[in-house]
Amino acid sequence: MDATGLRVRRPVEGRAGRDRFVSGKARLNTMKALVICDPAGRLLFCGETRPGSMHDLTRARSVGLVDLLLHAPLGVRVLADAGYQGLGTDTAGVVITPKPKAREHQKSLPPNVIAAHAAARKRHSSQRIHVEHVNGHLKNWPILARYHGRREHFDATIRAITGPLSDHQHTDRTENATKPLKALTAKPHRR
Repeated sequence: MDATGLRVRRPVEGRAGRDRFVSGKARLNTMKALVICDPAGRLLFCGETRPGSMHDLTRARSVGLVDLLLHAPLGVRVLADAGYQGLGTDTAGVVITPKPKAREHQKSLPPNVIAAHAAARKRHSSQRIHVEHVNGHLKNWPILARYHGRREHFDATIRAITGPLSDHQHTDRTENATKPLKALTAKPHRR
């Protein structure tokens, strides 16, 4: 699970709520979309867009994700980045986030503890890299690289793109790849 910031047009000067879309991290006007994929990197869900200034954890709580994950089947685990720190306790351990980085005053820890901490963070990040790849695939679409339409229609646009993208990723192409093409296997036509 991750949130991806997608650039949108800047609201007109003097309009109320103009700063809502400015992402503090990217310093750009963005809308954030919640992205969930499976361990194979196939897109499962993309939606619940919110203005770019909203923190990932606040957005997850405001859209009802906590209630949904509390009723998840046993054994379901969701890997998330550090932006979702605290969601694991809200969801009874369903959401797993990396351990926080060591602070400056904690640098006096033994080297083996620091190395184990860094290895755990790297292991977590390598398991959730697939969702970052899905975010990259979304931004390959020119309309989502920088959205010039109305922000009110952004939800419909992103769902119109991610629906076929998800369907394409879930289609079993190995069955079709093993069948020979008729045009290649047929005998050439002689005149």
